[in-house]
Amino acid sequence: MVWILTVKATRSRGQAGETYKSWRVDNFDFRIMRHLKAHRKLNRTSAHRKSMLRNMATSLINAENAYIVTTVQKAKELRPFVERAITLARKAENLEGADAGAKKVSLRRIASAYFQAGNRKFKQKQSRFRGNSKVAIERTAGVKAVQRLFGELGKRYKDRNGGYTRIIRIGRRRKGDNAELAVIELVDNPRERASKK
Repeated sequence: MVWILTVKATRSRGQAGETYKSWRVDNFDFRIMRHLKAHRKLNRTSAHRKSMLRNMATSLINAENAYIVTTVQKAKELRPFVERAITLARKAENLEGADAGAKKVSLRRIASAYFQAGNRKFKQKQSRFRGNSKVAIERTAGVKAVQRLFGELGKRYKDRNGGYTRIIRIGRRRKGDNAELAVIELVDNPRERASKK
């Protein structure tokens, strides 16, 4: 015996702002909740999205003014991404004990995955066999971001439990696609501390 069910799907709003699909079969209401759909796709493939978040995180950490301007949706996706990296630096700053040095190196390596890849040929280019050129070769932005994260930001946020960034809507839209713009900035930056004095 084969049962054939006709299912009609409709989107509806549930309690507490949950979005799910629901349909009715023989007076029985089925609902599917949005499990494991936590992040925005931002109209990009997963590799492109991860690369974009790494670039934006690197830009935010290396920014002189401790903020960057982007769209509201990108800022909301960037916030947890950057805060996880800052939490790793804060944990490294609070380590104590005999094996603290090894754990700091481990946390530093984990945090480096949140930023652009380093310069793989840095040591080769710094070699004494590279010629007579005396021009210093700079590290990439990702390496600088990790150095600043563990050197400066870990100490700054040592006693702060989360909430390292702030999103402020600018109130204007980008020309071209009319996307709403926002500023994402690091909290307790030098400009902010100077204004409090």
